[in-house]
Amino acid sequence: MKLHPVRTYRSDENLATEDQLAWKVAQVAVDPVAVDAEVTEMVINRVIDNAAVAVASIGRAPAVAARGQAEAHPTGAGSNGAGATVFGVEGLFSPEWAAFANGVAVRELDYHDTFLAAEYSHPGDNIPPILAVAQHAGRDGAALVRGIATGYEIQVDLVKAISLHKHKIDHVAHLGPSTAAGIGTLLGLSPEIISQAVAQALHTTTATRQSRKGEISTWKAYAPAFAGKMAVEAVDRAMRGQTSPSPIWEGEDGVIAWLLDGPDGRYEVPLPEAGEAKRAILDTYTKEHSAEYQAQAWIDLARALHSRYPELLDPANVTRIVLHTSHHTHYVIGSGANDPQKFDPTASRETLDHSIPYIFAVALQDGTWHHVDSYLPARAQRPDTVALWHKVSTVEDAEWTRRYHSNDLAEKAFGGRVEIDLADGSRIVDEIAVADAHPLGARPFAREQYLQKFRLLADGVLAPAEIDRFLDVAQRLPVLSADELAGLNVVAAGLPTPPKGLF
Repeated sequence: MKLHPVRTYRSDENLATEDQLAWKVAQVAVDPVAVDAEVTEMVINRVIDNAAVAVASIGRAPAVAARGQAEAHPTGAGSNGAGATVFGVEGLFSPEWAAFANGVAVRELDYHDTFLAAEYSHPGDNIPPILAVAQHAGRDGAALVRGIATGYEIQVDLVKAISLHKHKIDHVAHLGPSTAAGIGTLLGLSPEIISQAVAQALHTTTATRQSRKGEISTWKAYAPAFAGKMAVEAVDRAMRGQTSPSPIWEGEDGVIAWLLDGPDGRYEVPLPEAGEAKRAILDTYTKEHSAEYQAQAWIDLARALHSRYPELLDPANVTRIVLHTSHHTHYVIGSGANDPQKFDPTASRETLDHSIPYIFAVALQDGTWHHVDSYLPARAQRPDTVALWHKVSTVEDAEWTRRYHSNDLAEKAFGGRVEIDLADGSRIVDEIAVADAHPLGARPFAREQYLQKFRLLADGVLAPAEIDRFLDVAQRLPVLSADELAGLNVVAAGLPTPPKGLF
């Protein structure tokens, strides 16, 4: 990897195209380096993972509404290309809308992969738009694998270097550029076209983090899907010869100068050198539980405490529970956010999956976690749960923050230490560094676990034969023909009819 210095330049400094980050990203995208075998295997895993969580959410209101928008844009007279599939239904649809609908379904339950460093991300959000374009443009499975490897690489590299949340910019601002780059690799586009698409995708996907603050709305699932849709459209315009704001990151009125660290901001973005394999997907990790990633390890610790200390299930036995954890966990999903909604029994599902006090209390009482049952209003409003939940708080611990930001994957951690004071004066102290499903956890996810996750979430949604068919197609991803890529979709019976909108 090579570190690329990035800063703001005045207009009269005239930063050369080849020195701009968008161009350097494009150079990574066009590098014809082969995809490592273990990267290919992980791409297959994540295609299965994305489909699993999409299947589990295709009947939920945000995914149904997004599907309705896509269904209003079928391919037909005047369309250019075959179109793309949408989870749950038959037919082919305009690729940007298919990418959008599938992106919402993938993100709705907050249940797919993650990478956390200077910024937060769900790199699997790259897959729906890259897959949609692959289906539409008639590319094969090998090309799709290359495109996904690029999307993961660019997003992870940006996330390692550039913090967005520090300036209250939503993390999908890294997703637009990474998806555009991945599509560029997929289609074999020139660096001139890719760099323009990367710049425009960034320009159109910067938004505030209010979508993840206070009473969190259904837009949380839509934000990454919108970024993917914008990336598809940016590529389309760039292929038609249209140009974009330049330099988008480094310009005097660009993203760094006015949205991030300002004119004095300095970053070093790691990117693979020419001929270096794109392996960033191997640094990412998926979720065993449907909740914010920083909650994964805490759910596992709570499950263990449930078994060892049954007295903790009764709030009368507990005086207080304090989670000593990282800056992000404390300030984004913990009590440090100062969001009263995180302690509100009537809060939305989107809010509850970003409330570690709620999640820890429920997992502690139930000894398990379920993507639907753990968020039901009846579950959230149970009096003994509310009583225990309101005794949970978080504090930032400098050491856990340091480990969270460590570039050494062997010590990088997303958990913390819990201190539980009991009514009898005793105290229980325990800690966990990473989730059980993490590559360094107690039960790391491998192909078997991805298949199990799909079967679990598809049970009752898809017919058994459809489950088997999809998993067979997905595991043959690298050798799929262009015609076979349409098989990376599922059809379900009895889906809700989308509500009417403008289209």
